[in-house]
Amino acid sequence: MSAPADTPDAVHLVIGEEELLVERAVRGALEVARKIDPQADLTRVRVTELTPPELAELVSPSLFAEGRVIALEAAQEVGKEIADAVIAYAKSPADGVTLVVVHSGGGRSKAAKELPAALRKAGAGVTECPKMTKAADREAFVRNEIRAAGGGKADPEAVAALIEAIGSDLRELAAAASQLVADTGGKVDAEAVRRYHRGRAEVTGFAVAEKAVMGDRAGALEALRWAIQLGVPHVLVADALADAVRTVARVSAVGRGDPFKLAGELGMPPWKVKKAQGQSRGWEERGLATAMSVVADLNADVKGAAADSGYALERAVLKIVAVHGRR
Repeated sequence: MSAPADTPDAVHLVIGEEELLVERAVRGALEVARKIDPQADLTRVRVTELTPPELAELVSPSLFAEGRVIALEAAQEVGKEIADAVIAYAKSPADGVTLVVVHSGGGRSKAAKELPAALRKAGAGVTECPKMTKAADREAFVRNEIRAAGGGKADPEAVAALIEAIGSDLRELAAAASQLVADTGGKVDAEAVRRYHRGRAEVTGFAVAEKAVMGDRAGALEALRWAIQLGVPHVLVADALADAVRTVARVSAVGRGDPFKLAGELGMPPWKVKKAQGQSRGWEERGLATAMSVVADLNADVKGAAADSGYALERAVLKIVAVHGRR
């Protein structure tokens, strides 16, 4: 997402589905407007709740020359009448008013689909906020967040560890990155991430899953019993086991290639491919097929099929460990 300008765009298009970035873009437009008028305020309204006269009233210059930012939300649902009114306004905007059009990039109607291009043509400023589906994009996001939070720095291992511990939610990643920079003085490494988020990683079941797919019977059982004692939801442990087994199976199937080249093919971050390559040592095709069947049955067991889901988890871990290395 591009940084806000020093002067506000009279009309600004925010396009994309990544909620955190969209919200930041809208707030950024308000911050820029407040550089000119500290009293500028923000009004949000869905386009489906507007008529052309109401839109005209919203964007009319204030009698007291007060700065205003009007955010038209859900513009992908716009009808032809309002779309035409927005485009007409964009061609001749009023002074002291910033119109922010928030659009997902999609739309069912022709007017909704054509609105972004029409606004670009009219000279609107644009901030793109696409959904982050690629691991590389999330890694870049985390690095930027750490850098923005007081000029912190993080190596690739630390970034990967943070994403593994927190997950893919950008709001949580942003908050965690900011907190780590504050707590470490800006030098974020993998050890610091694990120290501050060890409990989160255990809660998601990764500790149990990692030891199970490595064939570590004692370690896996110890991690499982600890997780159960802490009250970790059984379904989360089962999901972690399933993800670990499936990841090892997918990586094993493509061979021992370069993790960075395989990442795109597999749809995984390079660090996860490299990690699975290490975990795949000792696994054979037959053993992996059995392990896949075990985690599939476990999914049903922890969701009510088994009388005791804790026992079902322990039995599944023992079965996975037992078939590790089996030909």
